[in-house]
Amino acid sequence: MSEKLHLTPEDDFPEDLTTVEDTELQVLDSQIQRQLDYEYVAEGEPNPETEFRHYDLDEEFSERDKRD
Repeated sequence: MSEKLHLTPEDDFPEDLTTVEDTELQVLDSQIQRQLDYEYVAEGEPNPETEFRHYDLDEEFSERDKRD
């Protein structure tokens, strides 16, 4: 997994989040949140791809909570 602080829309993102380990999912979530924050500050609005990734991560966390 990358040690980048941000995950830009151009960076690779897993197609199937169900296969991602919990700790890696948390890292992805942090990277996407930092990218969202950056986009709001620098561009005034988030990139649609970043928003979509954020939504996917939230959905995966919700599903995992249901399984526990």
